[in-house]
Amino acid sequence: MGTIKLIFGLFLIAACVYMGAELIPAYYSNYEFSDAVKTEALMSTNSTKSEDAIRDTVFKKAQELEIPLTHDEIKVVRVGGQGTGSVTIEAPYNVHLDLVAYPMDLHFNVSTQNKGAF
Repeated sequence: MGTIKLIFGLFLIAACVYMGAELIPAYYSNYEFSDAVKTEALMSTNSTKSEDAIRDTVFKKAQELEIPLTHDEIKVVRVGGQGTGSVTIEAPYNVHLDLVAYPMDLHFNVSTQNKGAF
């Protein structure tokens, strides 16, 4: 009976390590991408960057992090003028993971809005 518990325990630990190795990189990339999008919205509110330039910057960051996102899926809306308006950035994407027993899709929706000081 002790041998069965040991084998089951080792199998459970191996399964947890495998799941962590598959899931953690996707979630960490999402965290980094979300942080970069928030920073871009903050900086772009007070600059004269166009919506296309903001979209290009966000797309380049997604490519650096190997996030499956196309240029057209990134939505950037700028309202108002420099320092007085707001910038909204939305970038929804899916990550497909082929796990051993269960393939799954992770759905991420990175979005942020930053308003000007006035």
